[in-house]
This record gives sequence, C-alpha cells and structure tokens, in this order.
Amino acid sequence: MGDKSLYAKLIVDVVIGPILEKLEKKDISAANTLRSAFAKAEGSLPGLTYDFLCDLLRKGEISDRIDVCETLLRLSGRIDTDDFRIPRAESRFQELNHCSTELKRVLSKIPEQIFDRKLFLETIKDIANAIKKLLDAVNQVITEIPVSDNGNKQILEDRKKEFVRYSKRFSNTLKEYFRDTNQNQNVFMSANYLVFQTNVILKTVKQECC
Repeated sequence: MGDKSLYAKLIVDVVIGPILEKLEKKDISAANTLRSAFAKAEGSLPGLTYDFLCDLLRKGEISDRIDVCETLLRLSGRIDTDDFRIPRAESRFQELNHCSTELKRVLSKIPEQIFDRKLFLETIKDIANAIKKLLDAVNQVITEIPVSDNGNKQILEDRKKEFVRYSKRFSNTLKEYFRDTNQNQNVFMSANYLVFQTNVILKTVKQECC
C-alpha cells in the first residue's frame, strides 16, 4: 500500500466516517448515499479522497500549515465511531474494543512527545504494552470462532499476521529514528500504518463474527 492510498483510507476512517455518522442521526439515507459514493469513487480511483482533501487545503491556502500525516495520527486517537466498535457483548469482544482504542490513543500521542526523549521513551513502552494486549485480545477472539468452510477463522489469523508485520516495521522505524532524529516523519507514517491495521482487524471481526 502506497502512502497516498494509506492517507485516503485514513481520511475516510477518521475524518469522513465520523461526519457521516453524525449525519446518519438526521438523514440516514443521505449518509448512506455519501458513504457509498466515497467508497465507489475511491475504488475506481485509489487516492481520490486524499487528492480531494489536498485540493480543499490548497484552496483554503492552508496546505503549507497542515501536515496531513501528523494530523491523521493525532486524530486517530480521538475518534470513536460505530465503524470501529464491535457490538457483541461478550467480554472477549469488548476487551478487543478496549485494547484497540487504547493502542490508537497512545499512538496518537507520538507527535506531541517525540521531541521530548524521556516522554517519548515512556510512550514507546506504552505502545509495546498496548500492542501485546491487542494481540492477546485478538487471540482470545480467534478461539471463539469455530473452524468452518467459509474460512473466517483463517481470515482473522491473516489479519493478525499483517498487524504483526507492521508492528515489526514500526519497531525498526523507531530504531532508525534514534540513529537519526530527523526521521520523525517516518515514525508518524509507520504509526499510521499500525492505526490502519488495527482498524482492519476491527472491521474483519465485525464482518466475520457479527
């Protein structure tokens, strides 16, 4: 996945999605129409949502003052919508909700704390702990899924493997950052990938288990 594609997906997740969820309370038909339109447009022209946002920022003459990568990361910890909330009441599913929210919250603190080494090191420990708890929660959910012909258990296993791969990439990015502290943008990007993979897990659980 290229950076532009990641930005586009996160813009839908943390900007457009919450707006449409509010619109649903007033006009569910209009909200569904817009959601479908964005999905169709992004499917036909990947990255279109990102281009749309960039054009808005340019026309507002603020594109040079907003770092899209950093802003999306900051927003990721403040968004709590039904799109990323598993409705099942069982404790294992609710624990996954809690762990995913906590991981995104801690990741969203990176832009504020990356320039304070002591604070950032503490945040890194919190992130590592949150990742472990999330993986434990995913494993608990996987045990709830019976083996079946539709392969939904394997689908979630595959999503977990992808998450682990991006977790390792994030760890390597941190190592590179401490060798060259000018690479903070790479840290933001890698953290955004982790946010996206967390959202993918939540969407997969909702699709396969709800």
